[in-house]
Amino acid sequence: MNRRSDFDKIELQLVRVLHTVISERSVSKAAMRLNSTQPAVSAQLRRLRALTGDALLVRSGAGMTPTTVALGLLEPAGRLLSEAEGLFGRHSRGSRNCLGAEGFEPASAEMQVRIAVSDYLDPLFLPELVGRLQQAAPGLQLDLQPLSAQFDYRRSLGAGELELVIGNWLQPPDELHLGALLSDEVVCLLSNKHPAAKAWQRDPAAWSVERYLDCQHLAPMPLAAGQPGFIDQHLASLGLSRRLAVRSAHFGQLPQMVARSLLVLTTGRLFCSRYLKGLPVTVLPCPVAFPAMNYYQLWHQVTHHSPAMRWLREQVREVALSLSQASHPNGPAKISR
Repeated sequence: MNRRSDFDKIELQLVRVLHTVISERSVSKAAMRLNSTQPAVSAQLRRLRALTGDALLVRSGAGMTPTTVALGLLEPAGRLLSEAEGLFGRHSRGSRNCLGAEGFEPASAEMQVRIAVSDYLDPLFLPELVGRLQQAAPGLQLDLQPLSAQFDYRRSLGAGELELVIGNWLQPPDELHLGALLSDEVVCLLSNKHPAAKAWQRDPAAWSVERYLDCQHLAPMPLAAGQPGFIDQHLASLGLSRRLAVRSAHFGQLPQMVARSLLVLTTGRLFCSRYLKGLPVTVLPCPVAFPAMNYYQLWHQVTHHSPAMRWLREQVREVALSLSQASHPNGPAKISR
């Protein structure tokens, strides 16, 4: 069999298997995602190895690791699937995987979706999203991963290891598709016992830039290794710096730390407002002028044309919009890039 006849026998499903097996780094997980069987995927992997002349996946400890050749094939395979979906997807029916047809039916879909998400958002965001997805697509397997400085979400999106990333950036990466979710005002969360909170009640002018910077602050870990977070990045651009006393990877616990200390948390109003009834804390306007905290969902070209992923992104947008409208009855601020 010559190379021309080999090429002529390559069907789109084989490319899909290639992309999924390399992304999942597991034949069994790939079979589940493809709604196939492990023996069938193993047979297709043998075909792929013969066609490429490479092992593609090799044993590494208890798992499997893609070879250099496999990693080099991942993005072209994803791009080919995306382009084929844009060309033919609107005319096909019945696919149940994450690159399904225009007639995607969430109620009967069985697929795995992996989302990396910042917990800087409204604390109700993820519970609302999970509830909405569970009701609309009960066959969905949803994996929620935290964003951290050690996690290369850009590589993971391009490698097909993630379908979506949700977070806030001063400047989102240019190579990814972007959907604006909501815009939030930067405020300060303080304990009711904090001297600055008491002084502000008597005279708001007492809450000055100098007093703010001189307070002890707590902050989440930045999302990019070796770079300051959103707040400190902007302060540095103004030639300012604050006294950081505590950094924590557990953002959801920061309001409780504020309530038990004289620390100041600077973040979005939407997040802070959820804790006003349950904790002895108060929200003050930030005396330093900050740009709005803009939240986005980001995705790669690999999943751009997928109807299933378009549906998912619409659910994310609707949840963000509903929370934003509930907190800002006059309408959320528009996000510009």
